[in-house]
Amino acid sequence: MGQVVSIELLLDVATEARVRHEWDALAAAGLPSLANHVSPSNRPHITLVVRSELKPFHAADLVGSLPIPLTLGGPTLFGAGEHRVLVRSVVPTRELLELHAAVHERVGPGDDARHTSPGEWSPHVTLARRLRLGDLPAAVPLVGEELRGQVVGIRRWDAASATVTDLG
Repeated sequence: MGQVVSIELLLDVATEARVRHEWDALAAAGLPSLANHVSPSNRPHITLVVRSELKPFHAADLVGSLPIPLTLGGPTLFGAGEHRVLVRSVVPTRELLELHAAVHERVGPGDDARHTSPGEWSPHVTLARRLRLGDLPAAVPLVGEELRGQVVGIRRWDAASATVTDLG
């Protein structure tokens, strides 16, 4: 897809800190981790939309529906082959599914990444990319039990300009 634009949900401070702790534990064990990605825009999030272009849209009323309760489940793998993406699953509640649908309604049709498309959305928080299958026994114990928190914000991330815009 090349350069992309995404709409992302942000976690409350305590939940974000717990995910960052898992990032740090993976990095300390010498495993791939998003802790190694030092961009100021890098923070735990749940992606709602990813596509090559995304026109601006009004989100104030969507932000007004926040906070939304959130449950991060256990570790899950995405991808195929020797290297995978290690994520924490997100339990899809009615509120999260309604917010996802509302954002997609606002942005209209587009070339969505499949895992963010309506009907195919796989909500998750990424922990590590390019994790070797052989490293799973070391990585999985570093991911804690179920986490409960809240979604507290919505942002737009533009890869081409490396900018983040708070939509709240």
